[in-house]
Amino acid sequence: ERPLSARPQLKMAGAGRVWRVGALLLPPAWRLRAPGRAFGAAAGWGGSSGGGRLVLGAAFALGGSAGLCLAARQRLREHSAAELPAGSLQLTLYQYKTCPFCSKVRAFLDYHGLPYEIVEVNPIMRKEIKFSSYRKVPILLANAGSPLQLNDSSVIISAIKTYLVSRRNSLEEIVSFYPAVKTVTEQGKEVLEYENKYWLMLDEKETKRVYPVKEVRVEEMKWRKWADDWLVHLISPNVYRTPKEALASFDYIVREGKFGTLEGLFAKYVGAVAMFFVSKRLKKRHQLRDDVREDLYEAVNEWVKAVGKNRLFMGGNQPNLADLAVYGVLRVMEGLEAFDDMMVHTNIQPWYQRMEEVIEKTGV
Repeated sequence: ERPLSARPQLKMAGAGRVWRVGALLLPPAWRLRAPGRAFGAAAGWGGSSGGGRLVLGAAFALGGSAGLCLAARQRLREHSAAELPAGSLQLTLYQYKTCPFCSKVRAFLDYHGLPYEIVEVNPIMRKEIKFSSYRKVPILLANAGSPLQLNDSSVIISAIKTYLVSRRNSLEEIVSFYPAVKTVTEQGKEVLEYENKYWLMLDEKETKRVYPVKEVRVEEMKWRKWADDWLVHLISPNVYRTPKEALASFDYIVREGKFGTLEGLFAKYVGAVAMFFVSKRLKKRHQLRDDVREDLYEAVNEWVKAVGKNRLFMGGNQPNLADLAVYGVLRVMEGLEAFDDMMVHTNIQPWYQRMEEVIEKTGV
């Protein structure tokens, strides 16, 4: 099997703010933390008015699942752009901070020590991405000589990784290898899919350097796809599993956002109730068990088993793109009951701590 190729998807650049992501390591009994990276959105629901719009602005589709966005009403603070050496990539990430797909991209950029600016997108109006016909996040604007828009988290990661490994082709040419194709879901909804998004576009010599044996590449692609197609869909049903958990989630978003007193109360209680019932529909859609924690535990232990006892990471001594994808998805639950339960009832903690440590060491 070989990847396909097609024409590039181009857009112009914007502006944003610098934001670094990191996590402090605390000892055993898993670390106590205020709900931090909670859970976010990959695509918005349709607009509405009044209180309904407020609730829907906080509750978004999380890779086909429902989640909520920390920055639903957060005001942006402008910071000076990171100064990049001449000839290097200039990167701006448009995101919802708590979106697992955006978290994947940040984990990748941080691990590779790439400076980038962040524009936090308001999930209600989305004015920050009005320049784009692509209305989801993440969007990465990259300038390696000419401005270019990259859509879809896995395309972003594959294209930038290819560019870092091989400078034979321009970034524009590399992006052309990931064409957008319109498809129709079983529900009759038209969606965009991207060809080849788990491939790195390397020549034979470069491929041998990154993937010493063919099986390494196959394994990485398999688990990157698994993170997108399965793991991400377990987040929202677990985050909103009970009324208590749903309320805790909305309590956090109200405290961190910019809500008026009455506005915040409405969002917290009405939103929590709404998302609790949405999570039940998601459980049915993805054929999850009555106790969705069991599906989360099983998935996480499946990943740990795949990494094995003889490797620090799936990539060996250093994370590969699959490690970064799984870590990026899971960390959006940090500080929530689902995350704490996962740490106690699965074997993920040693690998997860190693991921935190290596990203902090290699980050900017």
